[in-house]
Amino acid sequence: MATPAEKLAESLKVLQVIQGKGIIAIKSEDLSRTHKDRLIANGFIREVIRGWYIAVNPEESKGNSTSWFTSYWGFCSRFLEDRYGDEYCVSAEQSLLLHSGNEVVPIQMIIRSVKGKNNNTPLLFKSSLFCMKSPLSELESVEVKNGLRILNLPSSIIYCSPTIFVSNPIDVRTALSMINDASEIVGLLLDGGHSLKAGRIVGAFRNIGNSKIADEILKTMKSAGYDVREKDPFEQMTPIPLSSRERSPYCNRIRLMWFEMRDVVIKVFPKPSAINFLDKATFLKNMDEIYVTDAYHSLSIEKYKVTPELIERVKSGKWNLVDNEEDKKHRDAMAARGYWLAFNSVKDSIEKIMDGGDLGKILLEEHSDWFRELFSPSVTSGILKPSDLAGYRRHQVYIGQSQHVPVNMDALRDVMPILFELISEEPEASVRAVLGHFFFVYIHPYMDGNGRMGRFLMNAILASGGYKWMVIPVQKRDDYMNSLEMASVQQNIEPFAKFIGDLVKLTMAGKPAAE
Repeated sequence: MATPAEKLAESLKVLQVIQGKGIIAIKSEDLSRTHKDRLIANGFIREVIRGWYIAVNPEESKGNSTSWFTSYWGFCSRFLEDRYGDEYCVSAEQSLLLHSGNEVVPIQMIIRSVKGKNNNTPLLFKSSLFCMKSPLSELESVEVKNGLRILNLPSSIIYCSPTIFVSNPIDVRTALSMINDASEIVGLLLDGGHSLKAGRIVGAFRNIGNSKIADEILKTMKSAGYDVREKDPFEQMTPIPLSSRERSPYCNRIRLMWFEMRDVVIKVFPKPSAINFLDKATFLKNMDEIYVTDAYHSLSIEKYKVTPELIERVKSGKWNLVDNEEDKKHRDAMAARGYWLAFNSVKDSIEKIMDGGDLGKILLEEHSDWFRELFSPSVTSGILKPSDLAGYRRHQVYIGQSQHVPVNMDALRDVMPILFELISEEPEASVRAVLGHFFFVYIHPYMDGNGRMGRFLMNAILASGGYKWMVIPVQKRDDYMNSLEMASVQQNIEPFAKFIGDLVKLTMAGKPAAE
């Protein structure tokens, strides 16, 4: 007779087959009653709504949203296809957000369908789907993106509500910048007789600096007999020139976010006049003195179970990969050793920066060295594969308990140079440090180590402005993570900028928040 463990293993094999097919939304029919009950009882699947489940980590508590947020888009695509077939589409507003690279899990996603009943379907963690009963007159404008039926880019711009220009200006400007020719827009406007929408879209294109498309739409509509009255739907002018040649929407998106956020950072960060700038020798001495504290807190934030004693052991050379089997297998020791190697690599970069080197160029060229040092002990010991040191990730990554979905892997190589370009061009050290850290973790270029790398980056940039090395204490982890989440999901950088600024004040006053 099979043991309980053997029975669970059999159920897990069934679940593995389902996941191997790329299925995220699991229907009751996908599993026998026995397998389903066993997987639920052992915490391997969780019910989303009646008859529908997602796979979860059994160690994940019920209050942990990670599995749901990482499953959300895949769950919705299969659930909606099952319920509505090809007779639905995502709202114009949500379609536009997805085209602009905004894949934040929405609190409520609105669906249009001839089968809709104007009802709300509650999902996990206060999210929901609201399906409107609506004809799909723009059916020819529907495309499939990541399994979801959404309006194509021109249609989403035309049919979105005027309020989105005010509520989500970065998303709309990013979407507009992806239109290369007026013909993508004007044909739909003419076919629908949309003179009012045309006036709004003409004003929007002129706002982002694309008068060529604005004028062409205006002239074409008027030549067809439509009375088009141009009206700017944005509250403010676009702050920077936007490129229409970028392959990825994230490039213009990140530029817009940077320029919108920088004034907020300057406002709440300690002013340079209040800082006692450090020379290179003093800064490097301070780095050496703060290392144990910094390593303990930075690794603890990532939930490695490290101790100051372990860090000192690694630093002193008593850690021995070859002769000590316990060290060889100890994941935390690998993390501590990698942190020591990376810390010294960052120190080398800071010396070059403080000697007058090009900040942006040094960070662009050498941050990959920091990453390799950070994880080389784990590769040497066999915990990670050698290919894990190959560079930027080659898969989609998700952040625990975050609604934010990092930049997709295809866009990484486009946006990372943009980040270092923005750092290099930014005159304010406070903005470089705060936004450099934020956008690094927003992009999440690596499968692991992004938090540590972001903090290294921040401190290297702080050094360029004369600030001391600053430690984020593990006791403030929740405040730190929550402020990053607000910046990522709501584009509200103020809590994060204030959080970092307050720690910098304490550090510069000789009262480090982390001991």
